[in-house]
Amino acid sequence: MKWIRSFAIAFSMYSRIPMPRVQWTKESMQYAFCFFPLVGAVTGGLVWIAGALLFPLRDAGRLPEVFPAVFLTILPLIVTGGIHMDGFLDTTDARHSYGEKEKKLAILKDPHTGAFAVIGVSVYLLWSTALWALADEGVLPGMACAMVLSRTLSGLSVTAGKGARKDGLAAAFREAAREKAVWISAGIYLAACLAFGGIVLGILPCVLLFGTAGVVFAYYLWMAGREFGGITGDLAGYFLQVFELAALTVLTAWSFL
Repeated sequence: MKWIRSFAIAFSMYSRIPMPRVQWTKESMQYAFCFFPLVGAVTGGLVWIAGALLFPLRDAGRLPEVFPAVFLTILPLIVTGGIHMDGFLDTTDARHSYGEKEKKLAILKDPHTGAFAVIGVSVYLLWSTALWALADEGVLPGMACAMVLSRTLSGLSVTAGKGARKDGLAAAFREAAREKAVWISAGIYLAACLAFGGIVLGILPCVLLFGTAGVVFAYYLWMAGREFGGITGDLAGYFLQVFELAALTVLTAWSFL
């Protein structure tokens, strides 16, 4: 039952997919991050299906070129409820304050949206839309894989990384999590993504995708430690969004070239 409750918590927290109500106790949250990448698998699967349906219609001239691009940009936000984009917005505001760690952490908790967050999300969504307008069906399996990778690494950073503060949702998940189980599940997801990438994407695109993940993840950990003193839930969401946009950039460039 603990596993089932953790599954429901992972999906109810990180998606808008209806789940049965469960009590959020430390025991029921133990394995939530073990199921977090499955939210990415569902999101990536929906993006893959939508793209496979829309791109042929676009290429046949039966849909305006911009429609699939806009739809594929907003679809992950619809599935997740924008929870990770919220972290991207808060982190963008905090980083552009150029203040001390305490000031940046305070901005992360501030419910107001600043100018830099608005600018940041506007650039993000416009760049994503432009990339999807260039993309073809060959990009879809790579992005489905990237959405599993992003959540695997994001959850692992929250569980195993140094926390920036002792309160907050990330701290609650970190305290409740079974770290060994999260490490094992992360290894399984990474191995599955590697096998999937090697077979479906091909060796070089798979290397590019995992290389991008490694570079963005290393930068994220360095930035979080240097600027914030550790990991928070907002920073984990920031990493997820930045990596997925970087993955879309690399995969689209590979497909286009």
